Amino acid sequence: MESEAEKTFHRFAAFGESSSSGTEMNNKNFSKLCKDCGIMDGKAVTSTDVDIVFSKVKAKNARTITFQQFKEAMKELGQKRFKGKSPDEVLENIYGLMGGKDPATTGATKATTVGAVDRLTDTSKYTGTHKERFDESGKGKGTAGREEMTDNTGYVSGYKGAGTYDKKTK
Repeated sequence: MESEAEKTFHRFAAFGESSSSGTEMNNKNFSKLCKDCGIMDGKAVTSTDVDIVFSKVKAKNARTITFQQFKEAMKELGQKRFKGKSPDEVLENIYGLMGGKDPATTGATKATTVGAVDRLTDTSKYTGTHKERFDESGKGKGTAGREEMTDNTGYVSGYKGAGTYDKKTK
């Protein structure tokens, strides 16, 4: 059970930190772990309790905790969460809550497609110069649709006899 909790610790320790090796956890990720795994219930264990316990177990000038310090923190939070149980029983319950959990990304920004967005992004309804930027299927033409492309043939624009010089001289 402890190995499963250690895997969860490492997943949360590395979450959101590209430079993190996953061996030490900061306060933000510790709070996230407690919330996502259900250790923080809002009644017996609040976010304030989690912050206080984190500050207690970390080294004086450190900003992170190791797995060993994390286990001490879980014992302390477990005593609050599961009152009247033995320390071993409390740890088993805490590890049970943590089993197989991953950091959740709920509430992450999603693209909305409500009525106005659909109407504004429908290229078939575009008019004027904007219409020229898309082909019939609605796919963008790239620079060909944005810039007036010049033909570098050497003839003046509007000249109807372009390309006929060679035919006349022969």
